[in-house]
Amino acid sequence: MDAHVRDLRYFVAVAEAGSFTAAAERLYVSQPALSKQVRALEKNLGRVLLCRDSRGICLTPAGAELLPRVREVIERWEAAVATLEGHCDHLVIGMQTSPGRNLLPRIRNHLPEPIEFDLRQVPWDDPTAGLAAGTTDAAFCWLPLPEPSAYRWLTLARERRVVAMTENHPLARRESVRFAEIVDEPILALPRSAGALRDHFLALPERAGAPPVIAGTISDPESTYEAVAGGRGICLLAEGNAPVLARGCVVMVPVTDLPPSELVLAWRADASSTALWQFVQACAEATS
Repeated sequence: MDAHVRDLRYFVAVAEAGSFTAAAERLYVSQPALSKQVRALEKNLGRVLLCRDSRGICLTPAGAELLPRVREVIERWEAAVATLEGHCDHLVIGMQTSPGRNLLPRIRNHLPEPIEFDLRQVPWDDPTAGLAAGTTDAAFCWLPLPEPSAYRWLTLARERRVVAMTENHPLARRESVRFAEIVDEPILALPRSAGALRDHFLALPERAGAPPVIAGTISDPESTYEAVAGGRGICLLAEGNAPVLARGCVVMVPVTDLPPSELVLAWRADASSTALWQFVQACAEATS
């Protein structure tokens, strides 16, 4: 019976945090997804590892016996991976939406030698696009990042924010709007686990303490389009991502007085892969 290292990490995180919610926040994954994976691990092992009741989470005898051994497995795996650092010619690149902007062809043209890289779509509830969980080597994502000292990044683009709204909205035919004109509108929000990035796309710092009217939570482009098209609320996004929603009855209007969004290529501060540095350099040259 095999188990993914990811699931072992999830089990350890819940055991240490004593809470699925706290562990999910630490891992930047949704609580339901975390709970599902831990249950799958228990089913695979044929043992209940965690006791769930109204008082919280505690280890069962089987879980207590397994925990130190799982930690050892993870440590050995990390040590094995560390021996390969500097020799990797394959990268996993995370992204929350397609970076577009003709970046990828230009990046490939600037690589000094062929490097294989896989693009991995990551849900919007993870603002690090897989970096925090260790499932990606680098990521196209948006500032601000949680725990910024844990990461390094290269700015690829600074883009003004636009507001997505249905074509029947009173402001839909305007060439631009000021934030004060939409500040009281019901707005769609990223999941709470997105943290400071959620605040950025709610323009929370620009609201002077007034709480936004949250119309719903969005986690992917299609559900966002359906919500905006259905008139449930407006949505702020970076201008380069406008094509994701600008179709059918949804229109985009620039917001003139909000600070821009910053698209970056980010990686973990402790990374040392030669292939990663070549990819970062290629990104710098492609956007210079």
